[in-house]
Amino acid sequence: MLHRRTVGDVMTEEVITLRPDTPVHEIAALMDANDIAAAPVVDDEGAPIGVVSASDVLRHETGMPDPQVQDGDDEHAWRKARARTAGALMSSPVFTARADWTIPRAARELLGRHVKQLPVVGDHGVLTGIVSRSDLLDTFVRSDVEIRGEVERDVLGRILGLEKGTVAVEVREGVVTLRGNVPEPRLVPVAVGLCQGVDGVVAVDAHLAAVRAD
Repeated sequence: MLHRRTVGDVMTEEVITLRPDTPVHEIAALMDANDIAAAPVVDDEGAPIGVVSASDVLRHETGMPDPQVQDGDDEHAWRKARARTAGALMSSPVFTARADWTIPRAARELLGRHVKQLPVVGDHGVLTGIVSRSDLLDTFVRSDVEIRGEVERDVLGRILGLEKGTVAVEVREGVVTLRGNVPEPRLVPVAVGLCQGVDGVVAVDAHLAAVRAD
């Protein structure tokens, strides 16, 4: 089978973390120094228990609650605006990912949760990394040369066992065009499906004929 890249392949392993008692002014300094938009808050065992974003810090500095909250008098929102530590400022519960998740699964989770990044945890819930939208997008931004090489080498050669030159491969802006012959009709949809599974492929245009060898 094709190697589908996972969250573990693209996540950042060295994560800037906060403790529940980290003062708000230190959070702002850490985010600025490390050019990050959010940081997970971890407990004594290293498990994420919340996330503090740059937006949380900015709202704290202005003394205003989260505008997403329907009721501006919501006590929780005002408490966050008056917070002095990460534990009081953080958003909780925290949504996490696993290193073995596929890229599409992580992308769906990010979009569904309306968050920009997810802490990644191991079997015991301990933080092992963090994955962001930009990490996932980088997976799909591949050169046509890279995509063509994977299609020829892995899809046509290693998996389908076709001889080199049997099927010509052209890739333009992520669109794969296949032209040539395959030994059995059932291999046409298989080839298309496998190509669609290659990271970075936008679409597949197949011009394949089934020609049995004598």
